[in-house]
Amino acid sequence: MLLPLAALTVRAFDQGLAGFWEAVTAPVALAAMRNTLLVSVAVALLNAVMGTLIAWVLVRDDFRGKAYVNALIDLPFALPTIVASIVLLSLYGPNSPIGVHLNATRWGLAVALAFVTLPFVVRSVQPVLIELDRDAEEAAASLGASNTTTFRLIVLPTLAPAIISGAGLAFARAVGEYGSVVLIGGNIPHQTQVVSQYIQQQIEVDRPADAAAVSVALLAISFATLFLLRLWASRAQRREERSA
Repeated sequence: MLLPLAALTVRAFDQGLAGFWEAVTAPVALAAMRNTLLVSVAVALLNAVMGTLIAWVLVRDDFRGKAYVNALIDLPFALPTIVASIVLLSLYGPNSPIGVHLNATRWGLAVALAFVTLPFVVRSVQPVLIELDRDAEEAAASLGASNTTTFRLIVLPTLAPAIISGAGLAFARAVGEYGSVVLIGGNIPHQTQVVSQYIQQQIEVDRPADAAAVSVALLAISFATLFLLRLWASRAQRREERSA
């Protein structure tokens, strides 16, 4: 783990600190970084809601085909991301069979990233829902609390750590995603180009030091996200143990 990261960091500073700073603050690099972060945050928030709803349905409701739906949630984990990009391009590209054209737009990026990151939230929330004690919900209902009030005051505080953890993992995955957006995104600088595509572009034009510098910046963002999630989860667990 450390050897590749160390090699990447050394290559990122081949041109010194000034060269590193120039590489990560280049207008096109900043535009790709900004675009990546904005879309990743939006997708993480969207999946925090949709993933929780899907997990709720899978745990609390019974319907025909439930096992198949549950299995489909893991499909993005098994499906090569480039295949996902081909499928999305076929569905939302210029020859869309449903008349929805999202290729080379930020909406296309969002759809692709939402597809590959949704399982992180569902699989984070689902086990907590399964283990959730429903006695408090039943007591609240017997006292006249509405479903919305019960969910907001009793269920949501219990689910919040899992939702935040899943959304954080979804964000970290979206920031570094490449395969699912390579076709549908369009790779248009200052518009739909994401950081992973910018890094590949720098390698193609024989600027490995610039590619490494931006890679280190991207790695720092992902590491900071995961570190903060781990720190927050540890503190939440300690508070729960003290309250117990």
